[in-house]
Amino acid sequence: MSTKYTKVKTAIKSKIIDGTYTPHQKISSEYELMKEFDVSRHTVRQAIGNLVTTGWLYREQGSGTFCADRSTINDKKPQTSQKNIAIITTYISDYIFPSIIRGAEARLSEEGYQVSIFSTNNNQENERIILEKILSQNFDGVIVEPTKSAYSNPNLSYYLNLERLSIPYNMIHASYDELEPASIVMDDEEGGLIQTEHLIKQGHTNIAGFFKTDDAQGTKRMKGFIKAHRKNNISINPNYIVTYTTEEKGIKPSEKLENLLTALNHEITGLVCYNDELAMKLLDSLRKMNKKIPEDLSIVGYDDSPLADISEVKLTSIVHPKSDMGKAAANMIIEQIKSNKRNNYKNENSVVYSPELIIRTSTKNINQSEMTS
Repeated sequence: MSTKYTKVKTAIKSKIIDGTYTPHQKISSEYELMKEFDVSRHTVRQAIGNLVTTGWLYREQGSGTFCADRSTINDKKPQTSQKNIAIITTYISDYIFPSIIRGAEARLSEEGYQVSIFSTNNNQENERIILEKILSQNFDGVIVEPTKSAYSNPNLSYYLNLERLSIPYNMIHASYDELEPASIVMDDEEGGLIQTEHLIKQGHTNIAGFFKTDDAQGTKRMKGFIKAHRKNNISINPNYIVTYTTEEKGIKPSEKLENLLTALNHEITGLVCYNDELAMKLLDSLRKMNKKIPEDLSIVGYDDSPLADISEVKLTSIVHPKSDMGKAAANMIIEQIKSNKRNNYKNENSVVYSPELIIRTSTKNINQSEMTS
């Protein structure tokens, strides 16, 4: 259980980190802090004294206590100090994330950086807590996978504080549009188009698409799905587009698929999936419904994860750069640190990977089937 002194100190630090207190701004008076936290003057003075000692605040005789300017913190670091990089991802041990992290870690270790890895579990409050921790410690740079990147982000002030402190950062998979950061991403709109056109070229005109839409990758892949239909003059049944959020991914897509396939008027012959992880979940549902792949339905995944090749159904999927993306993010943050410019967070040198499709046995050309029947 934290002490009253710790609560006061933590609250003041949080206001500095989130930008409530800006450099050289006067903080609340001792009396105001005593009233706000219902603590003694001694507790307030103890908390402020610690923050002054550690460089978060400074005092001016007769004027009060002020927020210190920490923007020169990196300039004052000893050259022999440990070099630290933070990597923030939505997940650490699941799916393709270990490969991405390994790629970044391997490159950073070559340059002598110590890597700290954090996971948000795609939760914005977790992201806030992690950013507070990073801003409270001595990190030279940050690699970030945005959390719920399709939504307006409530933590932008923390990223602006990174910029104010001249701590470079870049983003992988997606980026927050408001910040226009340097980023390493895939062309997910084109990827969604390629997924869908592959099925269209095989004669499929009734295709269902499943997309996670709290991440920008999902909304862009859905856009590609729609664009492929328009490009090939194929109308879309709105009921065949299924969207879901991170919190819904365990149940909603499977339930929607079952509802679509048991409908009296269902004509679906192909499925486009947000990623391979979802494709595997839907394959389990299809097995329970006694549906065969690709005889009854063709299915396309995204990311060409290890899941794509270990299942009894070998999954056609869009290639993801995985460890290559991690290495590219590491190279970018190393260059950002070396450049030592205040604008080294901008997107001028962003990397966009072009999607490619690996064709396996989960899709079937129904044009050929009709010709031979």
